[in-house]
Amino acid sequence: MLLPAFLAAGAAGIGMGQMAAGAWLTRRFTAAPRPVPATRPPVTLLKPLCGLEPGLEAALETAFTLAYPTCQLVFGVQDRTDPVIPLIERLRARHPTRDVALVIDETLHGANRKVANLLNMLPAAKHDVLVMSDADIFLPPDFLDHVVAALEAPGAGLATTLYTGLEASQTPAGLAGAAQLNYTFLPGVVLARALGRQDGLGATLALTRAMLAEIGGLEAVANHLADDQVLGRLVQAKGRQVVLARTVPATIVPEARLGPLFTHELRWARTIRALVPGAYAASVLQLPLFWAALAVALSGLAPWALVLFGLCLTTRLATADLIRQALGLENPTPWAVFLLREALSVAIYVASFAGNHVAWRGQSLRADHGALTLN
Repeated sequence: MLLPAFLAAGAAGIGMGQMAAGAWLTRRFTAAPRPVPATRPPVTLLKPLCGLEPGLEAALETAFTLAYPTCQLVFGVQDRTDPVIPLIERLRARHPTRDVALVIDETLHGANRKVANLLNMLPAAKHDVLVMSDADIFLPPDFLDHVVAALEAPGAGLATTLYTGLEASQTPAGLAGAAQLNYTFLPGVVLARALGRQDGLGATLALTRAMLAEIGGLEAVANHLADDQVLGRLVQAKGRQVVLARTVPATIVPEARLGPLFTHELRWARTIRALVPGAYAASVLQLPLFWAALAVALSGLAPWALVLFGLCLTTRLATADLIRQALGLENPTPWAVFLLREALSVAIYVASFAGNHVAWRGQSLRADHGALTLN
C-alpha cells in the first residue's frame, strides 16, 4: 500500500502549498494601500430581507451608520407578515435622518426569490450607483468609500468584496462554519483571483444602473441559483472587469447545529459543482488533513506519515493564524475545530456528487449550470 500512501502524501503536500499561498496572498491583500474614491456619487444600498436570524438587527444597523455623504437604504420583503418588518421600523426610528424605503411586494419574477425581491425594490432606488448587500452583512463605516473606489478603477463593471465569517454561537457548528469562510473560502478566492478568475461574490455586488441595463437587468439572473456568479460573467462578457473592493465585511454564521450547517454548505457545494465542475473536482486537493490522514492509514501508521500529518496540522494552524491577524479577527480557532471542519468538508464533497437538488429557504431546487429549477 506504499504507492497509494505516497500519492495521498503528495495530495497533502499540494494542499499545504495552497494553504501557504492563500495565507500569503491574503496578507498581501490586506496590507495593500486602500484607494479612496475621486468622487462620492449618491448611492442606493439594496438589502433584500426574508425572516429573522441571530444577529440580524446588529448587522442591519451597520447600514444605518455608514459614513458616506448620500446613501439611500432600500429594504425589501415579500411577505406582509414577515417578522423583519418591525425590526426595520425600529431601526428607522433610531436613525430618523436616514433616507430609508421599505418595499413590500410578493411579485415573483423567476425562480430565484432573492432576485425577485431585488427586482421589486429597484423602482424605489433613487440613485445611479446600486450596491446590493446581503441582509446579514456587518458593514464597516467606510464600506461604501471602498466599493465606490473599486467601481472607479479603469475597466471596472462590477465591484464585489471578500467577507469573513462571524459565528452566532460558540458551538462546534458555528466555529466550523466560520472557519470555512475565514480560512478556506476567503484565501481560496484571493488565490483564484491571482490565477485570473474574477468571481462575483453575493455578499456585495455593486454596479451602475447603466451597467445593469447593458447586461439585461436583474431579469437576466432571475432563474439562476448562483446569481452573483452569473452576474459577474455577464459583466465580463461585456468586456468589463469584476473588481475586488479593499474592504472585508463580516457575515453571520447562524447555524448552531451541524445538520443545518451541512445542508447550507451542501447547497453551496452543488451550486459550485454545477457552475465550474472541473475546478470543483480539483478542490478535493484543498483537504490536506484528509489526505495526510489517509496516508497514515494506507502506510500502516508509518512514522513518516505520522510526521506528515503533524506537519499538515501545524501548517493549517499557522496559516490560519496568519490570516486571522491579517483580517483583524479576534480569537484563534481551536485546533480540534479544524479536524471537525476537515471531516465535514469531506462529507460535503462526497455528498455533492450524490445529486443536484438543494434546499433553499423552504424550496427544493436543482443546480444545473447555475440555473435554478423549482420542484
